[in-house]
Amino acid sequence: MAKVPVFKKVIIALWASFLVTCLVFFLTHKESFTPEGLAQFCAQFRGHILGAYLVICLLRGFTLIPSTPFVLAGTILYPQDPFWILAISMAGIVFSSSMIYYFSEHMGFAEYLERKHSTRIARLHDELQKPAGLIFVLLWSFFPLVPTDAVCYVAGILKMNFLRFILALALGELVLCCIYIFCYSYLTTLF
Repeated sequence: MAKVPVFKKVIIALWASFLVTCLVFFLTHKESFTPEGLAQFCAQFRGHILGAYLVICLLRGFTLIPSTPFVLAGTILYPQDPFWILAISMAGIVFSSSMIYYFSEHMGFAEYLERKHSTRIARLHDELQKPAGLIFVLLWSFFPLVPTDAVCYVAGILKMNFLRFILALALGELVLCCIYIFCYSYLTTLF
C-alpha cells in the first residue's frame, strides 16, 4: 500500500471537516437550504451579496450540493438582474465542475461516488467512452434530476478532453439555468 503524503492527508482532513460541518449545519437548518431560505439569508447581506453569492457558487462543488437551489435562490433574490445571476451561476458551475474533474480523486470523491452511486458511475463510464460521449455530457448536464458532479468525476477519471468536456457541460447547464432564471423572471413580472 502506497504511503499518503502529509500534505494530501491535511487537505483531505480539512475538506472532510468542512463537509461534516456543512452536513451538520444542513441537517440542523434544512429550512435554510430551500431557494426561499437561501434568498432570505442572502437578503440580510444585500450590500455585499453578489460577491458572497459568487463565492458560495464557486465553493458549492466541494460540498457536492446541487447547484439548482443556488441558481433559484439568486433568481428569487435578484429577479430584476437575470443576466447577473446567469453569469454568476455559470461561473460557479464551470469552476466547481472543473475542480471536480481535476481533483475528485485527491479529495476523496472517488470512493464516495463509487460507493454511493456505483451503478450510475459504471453506466457513465461506458457512455462517456462512446463516440457520442460529449453529447451524453451535454444531455446529462441539461437534465435536472441527475447529479452533474458524477459526470464531472467520471470525465476526469477517463481524462476526456477538458475543453470539449467543459464546453458540452456548460452548454447543457446554460440551457437549464436560462430556463430556471428567465422563466422565474417572466413569472414574477406576470404576478
